[in-house]
This record gives sequence, C-alpha cells and structure tokens, in this order.
Amino acid sequence: MLDRVRAVVDAGPSRAAPSERAVVAELEHLRDALVGGSEAKDAAANLERMHQHEALLKQLRSSRQAPQIDPLCPYFAHLRLREDGREWDLCVGRATYIERDVSVVDWRNAPISRIFYRYREGEEYEEEIAGRIRLGTVAARRHVTVRSGVLERVESPAGRWERDPQAPNGWRQDATDVPHLAGGEGATVAAYTATEGGQRQLGFDTRGARIRRSKVLPDIAGLIDPTQFEVITRPGSGLVVVRGTAGSGKTTVALHRIAYLAYDDPQVDSARTLVVVFSPALRRYIAHVLPALDVGRVAIRTFAEWASELRHRLFPNLPRETRDDTPAVVHRLKLHPAMLSVLDAQCRRQRGGASWRQAVDDWGSALGDRGLLGEVLARVAPGTFSDDELDRVATWGRDRHREIGAWLGGDRHAEAALDSLDDALLLRAWQLRVGPLVGPAGRPIRYRHLAIDEVQDFSPLEVRVLLDCTDDHRSVTLAGDTQQHVMQDAGFTSWDAFFDWLGVEGTAVDTLKISYRSSHQIVAFAQAVLGPLREDADPPMATRPGPPVELFRFTDQGAAVAFLADGLQALLRVEPHAAVAVLAPTLDVARAYHRGLELAEVPRVRLVVEGEFPFVPGVDVTDVAQAKGLEFDYVVLVDVSADRYPDSAAARRLLHVGATRAIHQLWLTSIGTPSPIVRDALVPGATPGPA
Repeated sequence: MLDRVRAVVDAGPSRAAPSERAVVAELEHLRDALVGGSEAKDAAANLERMHQHEALLKQLRSSRQAPQIDPLCPYFAHLRLREDGREWDLCVGRATYIERDVSVVDWRNAPISRIFYRYREGEEYEEEIAGRIRLGTVAARRHVTVRSGVLERVESPAGRWERDPQAPNGWRQDATDVPHLAGGEGATVAAYTATEGGQRQLGFDTRGARIRRSKVLPDIAGLIDPTQFEVITRPGSGLVVVRGTAGSGKTTVALHRIAYLAYDDPQVDSARTLVVVFSPALRRYIAHVLPALDVGRVAIRTFAEWASELRHRLFPNLPRETRDDTPAVVHRLKLHPAMLSVLDAQCRRQRGGASWRQAVDDWGSALGDRGLLGEVLARVAPGTFSDDELDRVATWGRDRHREIGAWLGGDRHAEAALDSLDDALLLRAWQLRVGPLVGPAGRPIRYRHLAIDEVQDFSPLEVRVLLDCTDDHRSVTLAGDTQQHVMQDAGFTSWDAFFDWLGVEGTAVDTLKISYRSSHQIVAFAQAVLGPLREDADPPMATRPGPPVELFRFTDQGAAVAFLADGLQALLRVEPHAAVAVLAPTLDVARAYHRGLELAEVPRVRLVVEGEFPFVPGVDVTDVAQAKGLEFDYVVLVDVSADRYPDSAAARRLLHVGATRAIHQLWLTSIGTPSPIVRDALVPGATPGPA
C-alpha cells in the first residue's frame, strides 16, 4: 500500500496553485473604473465583478496555503471499506490527494474521514457524504507509522507489528494492549521495607521483562477516539468545555480543535487565536506540538505573561516593579470569584470618566472599601471571609491605593509596587470602565478563537477578562480537570459554580473517560490517592497494563539518593532515549536530590526551575507542580512521607498530579513513615515494616 501511494504521489501532477496575476490585474482595472467616476449602471456592475474577483483571489491564496501531501509520510491510517459488494482502500493523513487508484484524505476536512474516527473494524457505518447516504462495513482499520518513506509500525485489532532488523522476516509482532478498567481498592502498589527492593530496576516489570521496547510513536491525529473527534469537530462558534481525567487527551483535543478550525478559517491560524496555559513549561510544549499540526502562527502565552504585557501597555504610568509581600488573606480575596461582583458594584455605584485613571481608582476602591466588601460578600459568598479578615484586606487595600496615588503624583519613594494578581483586576476594571482591551495598534482585542488549558487553576475573574476579548463568534475551548486543581485559592469548586460566576448559562461539559497516558496500575493508584475527591462513580478506563506502582522506604535521604542513582544509571544504559522525571514535594527537596544525583554522576540529570524543561531525553528533577500538564516515560515521586503529604485535599491532588505524569512506570520513595494517603492505596493487608 505504501509503495503504491508513494509511486502515484511521486509521478503525479504538481499541486501548485494557479497564478493570481490576472485576477489582481482585473481588480486594479475595476478599481480604476470606479475611482474614475463611471456611470451608475456601470458602477454597480463593476462593484459586483469586483466582489467576485476578490472572492476568487481569496480562494487562490487559500489554496496556496493548503497543506501538501508529504511523499515521505503520506498518511497515518488506512481503511478498507466494503460497500455494495465492492472493497476499496482509503488512507487518512494531513493533506488530501486523490489521483488514479490512490485516495488520501485530510483528517480535518474530508467528510469521509469521519468513518475512521467513529467506527471500528468490523462495524457497519451509515454516513451522509457529499449529499448521499453511504452504507457499508469497515473491513480493515489500521494505524500506521511511516518515517522517511519507511513503514515502521502497523497496528490493528489483530495485533501490532514493528519493524525489527533482528527478527527473521524483519518484523516483530507484539501482544495487543487490552483495555482494563482502572480503579479498584488497592492491589496497585508493591510496598517494600527499608531492606527490600534493592534488586528492582526501572524499565522492567516485577518478572524482569522489559516494559518498553519500542520508541516509535504513531501520529497523534490517528489516535483520536470517537468522543474526542466529536468535540474537535464542533462548529467554530460557541463555548466548548472539555473535562477529563489526567492523560485523557484534553490538551490534545484543544490543539486539534484549533487545527480543525484553521483549515476552513485561515484567521484561526494567526495572532487572532490565543492559547492560554498555566505554566511556561506547558507553553513551550504546545509551541512544539502546534507546528506539527500545520498551525504555526497562533499566540501561546501564560496568563501571567499576557496580563502583565497588557497592564503595562494600558497603565504605563503605574510602577512596573512587582511585590511578593501581599498578605495571604488579600491574595485569597483577589483570586476569589466574588471579586467579579465587587468590581462590578464599584463601577456601577461610582460615576467617572472612561479613563485609565478612573479604572485605577475603581481597583483601589474595590479593595479598600470595607463597606463595599462586606455588602457584596454577604450577598454572593456569605461566610467565606470573617469580619477580621475583611478589615485586614480593606486596610491593606487603602494603604496601597494611597501609595499609588502618591506615585502618580510624582512621589517615587512611595511603596506603590503591585503584585501579579493586580494585573487581572486592573484589566477587568478597564473593561468595565473604559471598554474593550486594546492592542499595540490601538484597536480592540478581538480573538477569533480562545483556548484555555488547565482552566481549573485560573480564577473566574481571569477567565472573564479573556472571554470578553473574543469576537462575535465567541469561539472558545476550555479544558480542565478539577481533580488536578493545585491552585487552592483560585476559587474553582465545580463546573456549575464556575459557570455561574462567569454568567455563562446552560453550558454542556464533554467528559473524556479513557486515560491514554498511563497504565492500568498507575491510573488505579492515582484514583486511590484521590480518595473522597474522586468525581465519578465509574473509574476512568486505561488502555494497557503495566508493572505495579512500587514504594521504597529508606531511613535517610542519602540512602534514597544512592538507590535512585543506581536505578537511573541502569535505566539510561538500556534506554538512552528515555524521559524520566524525579518529582519532589518542593523545589528545595528537588535541589537536594539533584545535588546527590550529580555527585553520583547520573548522566543527563537536570534541575528544572520555573518550568524550563528542555524536552529531550534524560532526567529532569523538579517539584510536582512544575510538571503539571506534561508526561514522562518514567516518574519517581520522592519523599512521599507523612510530613510532606498530610491527609489533605491539596496533598491528595498534588500526589494525583505527580502520579499521572508517568506513562510506563511509577516509583515512590519515602524517608520514614509514608504518607497516610499512600498507605491507604497499598495492597490490602500489606502493612510496610518499620524503616
């Protein structure tokens, strides 16, 4: 099949778009006629012809930008369809190419590609395509991996075959991964005492068999399941909300939705699309992924970066310096969704001009007026803050307002520095008082499409600011999982409450229920760690088995580092291209482990701070929160002790996030007594011995 497709593509006609020169010349002629004052009847006809030629020019330019088939990787999936007693082959790829007996269709826009995503091998299909109903059966359905013109892997329900020069016929068949339901109480963790587990190796299961033999990954577009495909192909206008467990493909869906929308609307693949993420690490990851989907011009920013840049542009007279001494109770109120109502009440009660100075005054008054705070919070969030807490917030707010006023009056000794949360508050005050936020050219910011990933870690006020920057299409994709909620003060409690705060009614949430990233054992452990925080009665489905999650106990950190160094060195000898994460509860603990692993001369070990992941093979050592949204072949959660992870909602979510970063294997280490959260997830009756 591959040889036939490549031969036809190589011998086929050029797909270059026709020249636009003649169309442009005719447009110039029509323009000159209109400017020259042609008669009314001629002017109307010329104007109509001008519109027709403009449409033709747009079509020509759009065709030039359309993706072209890659002869070295023409498709990632193959269907054999049976209709009316006849069988024919259809390939699915990144570009459409129909020539002679070869049919390759673009997954994004060809209606017939729906059959690949919606039906499985052996199933009957019924789809309306090109105005008529097509009835048939999927006789064969294959995922394929083609690199540099060479077929390297074929997957089907019958099994998976991978190219292997050592195999007798050049191919090796692996067992098919069978889906397993995750969850279950315990039976997911192998626990060792301080003197056990010394012979275990990363990359091997408990029987000594290699976990991961293939380093070849299939094209991700070929792995989209029917539920994901339905979400991706929703109409461009309106709000799409994607919820799902860790590893279920929320980010994948959001990014492929952008690629799908951009195919028909070139404005989507431009700076008019904004992807907002929580961390710099996820921003860099997405910047690697989108170009592979033929989307290379969208803006990808963390909210902090985006808001800071806008605040400095719209409020250039305010100090650029930021402070980090904001009291915790003030920090909590600034993130609380009630601030939406507080700012709105302030702007409605206070008359003022549509100016940046009035917006600054609204911001200061909203935080410093004790009466306003008490009145609004009693109405929208009763009992959330005590009277004493509101007194302290108002005192802090009045002091900051006074210092800002002194600064604007020319006093450069005033303590007027703002904290990072003030950016969103000031931008919201601008929207309420002045109007739309404006870009560098002074025009209102109106995004064609907005995608927010990990939305559960943004405050409703931050999301409201972003939503009000979309155009009339209101094309928005929100992706999140409340079970991975690590920003405890952001005010996200549930989807319904979140939508209520935003004022978005009747919004449906699409739930992804299959976890593709991690093995059954890892997913089961991660669900057990959540305990009472689990949101669904039915556990997510994992697509493959793996070795048990393993817990190793040590008497001191030095012993843990030595054990880990041996395990990592052995792994990297047999898997030099493995991506490993050593995740600590805090960055200080991560620094200690990094120093130890460097002393032990573990190759390619890196300390990651501020999300600076290199996305290359090796060992990244960091804290759990920084790894959120990413994935690694192997993960070691270090110091999962009782003092580091007490039985609290925050600790449960953090352990859940750390565990679900792992694709193939998860280890845990503990100095002294393990966390009660981990102990509850151990094999029933297997109580670890004393350290």
